[in-house]
Amino acid sequence: MGKIKPLSGWRVLVSRSKKQAGALSDELCANGAEVLEIPFIEIRPPRSFRPLNESLRLLTEYDWLILTSVNGVQSCFERLEKLGLKKSGLVHLKVAAIGPATKSATEKHGLKVTVTPKEYVAESVVDSLRDKVKGKRVLLCRAKVARDVIPRELRKLGAYVDVVEAYETVIPKTSQARLRAALRNPKKRPHVITFTSSSTVKNFMSLLNIRSGQSKLLKGIFNASIGPVTSDTLQENGLSVDVQAAQYTIPGLVEAIVQLALAKSKGIQ
Repeated sequence: MGKIKPLSGWRVLVSRSKKQAGALSDELCANGAEVLEIPFIEIRPPRSFRPLNESLRLLTEYDWLILTSVNGVQSCFERLEKLGLKKSGLVHLKVAAIGPATKSATEKHGLKVTVTPKEYVAESVVDSLRDKVKGKRVLLCRAKVARDVIPRELRKLGAYVDVVEAYETVIPKTSQARLRAALRNPKKRPHVITFTSSSTVKNFMSLLNIRSGQSKLLKGIFNASIGPVTSDTLQENGLSVDVQAAQYTIPGLVEAIVQLALAKSKGIQ
């Protein structure tokens, strides 16, 4: 008989967008989980690429480029190609990337990453750039809706910061019926729901049309958070944070769920 995997008998709902669900789902499956993919978030191009295009055409004038997600990396390099701009025009830039996935995606395009903060949150980006940006021009490529910690704090440090929208996130309409059905079906009902950003939390509340996490639909389900910002948003919406990743990455989230399962396995039917 083979060794029993730590997540055998556990159903885990993966809430990431369809394009990004694979890595998390694969790691959960490798640990024995039954995975249910219902995206709470959908990645779309911005309504207009004009601001991003204009900034990319002026990249020679910037000192720093800050990339906060794989989505931002993909959008920037797709636009560079569309505009016919050469990557050689980026070699002078110093690049800050949040997290190993963003760093890896950036370096695959041949661009060296100068700074990766110790923690994969905006505050850590600011700390890592504290002595490096005074008087410098900084381009921040990010989602349409995002926290303003980075531009606000870097400007206080004397940086000239331009913020451009590289993509936007929306709520997938088709997920509402699937989510409700899964929560009501004992054979599909997850033991754990993963939350990988504040947007996944807010969209989850919208999909269920609830104002507080105290809904009977959610009774007995564990919430797994990828990091402190997501955890704060869960709590702000009346949802419990049953486990939080120690490292704010997909492998860190999987490990946290595994530890939860090991601690709670006797109570799982």
